[in-house]
Amino acid sequence: MSDFVVGDEDFLLDGRPVRLLSGALHYFRVHEEQWEHRIGMLRAMGLNCVETYVPWNLYEPEPGRYGDVEALGRFLDAVAAAGMRAIVRPGPYICAEWENGGLPHWLTGPLGLRVRTRDAAYLEHVERWFRRLLPQVVERQIGRGGPVLMVQVENEYGSYGTDTAYLEWLRDLLVACGVEVPLFTSDGPEDHMLTGGSVPGLLATANFGSGARKAFETLRRHRPDGPLMCMEFWCGWFDHWGREHVGRAAADAADTLREILECGASVNIYMAHGGTSFGGWAGANRDGELHRGELRPTVTSYDYDAPVDEAGLPTEKFRLFREVLEKYAEGPLPEVPGPPARIGTPAAGTVDGWASPARVLEVLGDEERHTAVPPSFEELGVDRGVVRYRLDVPGPRQPYPLGVAGLADLATVYVDGALAGVLDTADAVLPEPVAGPAAVELWVESLGRVNYGPRLTEPKGVTGGVLHERQYLHGVRSQALRLDAFAPEAVARVPFTAVPAAPGPGLFRAVVGVPSPGDAALRLPGWTRGFVWVNGFCLGRYWNAGPQDSLFVPGPVLRAGANEVWVLELAGPAGGGVELVEWAGGGGEPVERMEP
Repeated sequence: MSDFVVGDEDFLLDGRPVRLLSGALHYFRVHEEQWEHRIGMLRAMGLNCVETYVPWNLYEPEPGRYGDVEALGRFLDAVAAAGMRAIVRPGPYICAEWENGGLPHWLTGPLGLRVRTRDAAYLEHVERWFRRLLPQVVERQIGRGGPVLMVQVENEYGSYGTDTAYLEWLRDLLVACGVEVPLFTSDGPEDHMLTGGSVPGLLATANFGSGARKAFETLRRHRPDGPLMCMEFWCGWFDHWGREHVGRAAADAADTLREILECGASVNIYMAHGGTSFGGWAGANRDGELHRGELRPTVTSYDYDAPVDEAGLPTEKFRLFREVLEKYAEGPLPEVPGPPARIGTPAAGTVDGWASPARVLEVLGDEERHTAVPPSFEELGVDRGVVRYRLDVPGPRQPYPLGVAGLADLATVYVDGALAGVLDTADAVLPEPVAGPAAVELWVESLGRVNYGPRLTEPKGVTGGVLHERQYLHGVRSQALRLDAFAPEAVARVPFTAVPAAPGPGLFRAVVGVPSPGDAALRLPGWTRGFVWVNGFCLGRYWNAGPQDSLFVPGPVLRAGANEVWVLELAGPAGGGVELVEWAGGGGEPVERMEP
């Protein structure tokens, strides 16, 4: 058994000073059969430690109903098998450009801004979750023969609030659950963030992408003693739909990594390997310096311009980081693992079936609910997916503007069955007035919940009402279509028909023949926006708005022979090609990266 402690100046492993050279790798963004390869890539880059978050909402879809919580333990075992150490950041809030920052929708819906505080109802849910999750961590601590060196208390809390009693309660809960390794916090290197997010007696670390010496000077003003560590060295950045690809020059990132290490600090490279936000779990941000502006949904790819790209391949940044890190290694670095199997030859699919949105809703949707006003996604119990709102404009009456108050996402509106417009702002109005009587349908899709900033916890869907002139229209029929409903046995019941000559939105079925399965990129030329599954595995959202133009397909998802692809097209035009091609890397030419 080993012992790891936070010393006055260094981390001490069995009494010997040690520098943590860590890399962020989110196991939930990587297919489990590829964990070993990705961990091996980090080790070959010169790292001795792996850091990961844990997304609460992925594992507790309803209060007290849990999914595969044990996945974290299996990942930590894989880290240990590779001879690496681990840092675990269990939240409960994680940010991570993940839906709702990892917080369950059923929690933030009723509690709103009471989350991430000492609120008793919130703490009750956190304690139940941590007592279910943390045994995976506790039994794998370094003092018990496992790889776990440290555990984080909350995440960048100083960017959000000042409830120090909440942070101290979390610290005490972690200890009560059996966490014996050092606890730490991480925040931006600014006085108000370190003041709001630090906990007396716990190691404080800093997150930044440049200016290491200045950042550590700020940290030292708050913590004169203890080892220095950059817990998130942002070596790249993430993308939003409809915006330019964001990257960072490899040489510039390597220079900052070198600066961090020359300061005598430990480091966690964020991200060392980004992976993919499979399943529609990508989050969203609010524009503006104070994060209160327009909603910006995050793309499916979490490549992050990381040194190990989305498909696990080394980049120029990997080569330069390896050159920097090998000077701090205790021995020769291992050889770089070979690439995973890749698809042998490109394959085009044949689209052989279509079902209208209404028919899909009949089979896979929730029961329709009748209410006076439109319920939010949270009130309908929807985390990811689409809600159809139906209501009537009474008549006779003259044409008036028809709009939505409090639209939190994107709504495709039909009037008497004809497309009337797409609304995408909080108080949007259709381009043409609507006369009564008329039947109105709004198909509202979640673009991802905000994962960072003061607009965290905001509800999704229609959060106000539908207005005809200044008059609210009451009497709403709402029906939800969840992404989780698209299981193979359920989709088998969908009554597919021949594809129309000029298809619009709907669920499309295609078959792609693959002679030799392996990692691939899925392209959807001629499609507009929606979600896609391969053999029942949800790759995530696609959108022809850019900058992402293909979706990563892990090799283990494919099989030799016929592969079934479902495309849920929500906008149209639709019904173009479905192509599996060899992975060529994500994104375009990098532009200047952005600070948060």
